[in-house]
Amino acid sequence: MAPPPPPPSSSTRFKFLKHAYYFILSNKTNLLFASLAFLAGAPAFLYVQHLNLPPLLLLPSCLALLFLARYLFMSKPTQVYLVDFSCFKPALTCLCSNEMLLDRAARVGFLSEDSMKLVRKIVDRSGLGPNTYVPEALLEVPPNLALVEARKETETVFFGAVDELLEKTGVDARDIDILIVNCCVFNPTPSLADMVVNHYKLRGNVLCYNLSGMGCSAGVLAVDLANHLLKAHPNSYALVLSTENGISSMYWGNNPSMLLVNCLFRMGGSAALLSSHASDARRSKYRLVHTLRTHVGADDNSYNCVMQQEDDEKKVGVALSKELMNVARDALKVHITTLGPLVLPISEKVKFLINLIQRKVMKRKIEGYMPDFKKAFEHFCIHTGGRAVLDRMQKSLNLEDWYMEPSRMALYRFGNTSSSSVWYELAYCEAKGRVKKGDRVWQMAFGSGFKCNTAVWSALKTIDPLTNKSPWGDEIHQFPVKAIS
Repeated sequence: MAPPPPPPSSSTRFKFLKHAYYFILSNKTNLLFASLAFLAGAPAFLYVQHLNLPPLLLLPSCLALLFLARYLFMSKPTQVYLVDFSCFKPALTCLCSNEMLLDRAARVGFLSEDSMKLVRKIVDRSGLGPNTYVPEALLEVPPNLALVEARKETETVFFGAVDELLEKTGVDARDIDILIVNCCVFNPTPSLADMVVNHYKLRGNVLCYNLSGMGCSAGVLAVDLANHLLKAHPNSYALVLSTENGISSMYWGNNPSMLLVNCLFRMGGSAALLSSHASDARRSKYRLVHTLRTHVGADDNSYNCVMQQEDDEKKVGVALSKELMNVARDALKVHITTLGPLVLPISEKVKFLINLIQRKVMKRKIEGYMPDFKKAFEHFCIHTGGRAVLDRMQKSLNLEDWYMEPSRMALYRFGNTSSSSVWYELAYCEAKGRVKKGDRVWQMAFGSGFKCNTAVWSALKTIDPLTNKSPWGDEIHQFPVKAIS
């Protein structure tokens, strides 16, 4: 039996590597795939060359490897990860008690006696705790409503949240490829997104989006937009910022339907860093599983239930219709009809289908079946629209108090922070040490228009509250409170 051929000489290896090098450089568009084919075919190529066999015998196998590599890389869907997020906690100078709020309202003097009684009633029943945060300019007497103060408020919130986020993630601001900013009412020129670009000196080719007028659901909506952009631009970072401006959204009249905004909304904001880098899977907190948007604005009643308008005295405010709760309920029904099949186990899908057949086909007069979403999610982050909204959502989804605790405590401690509220709620879950690897999180928010939006996350790791910086800080042990006035 003939002995095996000796290994190729160094000169032969050198010549082959040189030719392979030029081959790869000449195929820049397929650099990765050509490299893989080269690495897989190189040993066989050298062996064939030593035996003086035609190198073209390897061409079919190399091509097969090339196309296999292309198929494997191209067919794998791009995953979107939440590397980390931060929620802004205002300074103590912005701390405002309910007594201080009512005192400032009385001293400014724009409220009638009836309106003052209504404001006291709303504050007592709102679900807000004794201490929340408002911009310093609103605590002045009279309030400072200058445009420069409104800008200052947003700068303070955004820059504080982003600085903390960049510190936590170690990502340089110039590595950000996509910037999405949302604020419903405050829409200056240059835009709020431009404000962030200028402050952090972002690259000139950053994809920049400024969302306005989208209501409290804009935070989840912005995640959906980031999801689509990151999948269209793999290996990118997206920075998503959410807030509402208290100074520009305050109402200074006596229309009862417009006063609710003054009583519920507070200062706050969030920053989230999303990534489509596969290498970020290990260090990220969550993977984005689903996003879903439902818009029922084609119905006039839904469209008009949250409307910015002028009152009889030409003062601008956001009017809330008495039909708001019913509109939210109907929007939720439409929303979960689409969401359910995506997230529910098969047992719940069967129950829902049977109920649907009984009602629609067999014409039985029975109530529609509400699936048990506790079998799909471990954590619920429902927008803190107000105590009445949370009561309605808890009843509609048949949730125990434990599942509603993050939403109720976020409302209690920080008030309605609009589009950023779902992030304060997720931060509460983390600060309590509840988030374990594999847990599923449902972020859901309502917004003007009328919209219902969802983001579903899967935890990639168990979150350690001791090493995780949070807006709840060293006061998390005080929660949950036993009763909310």
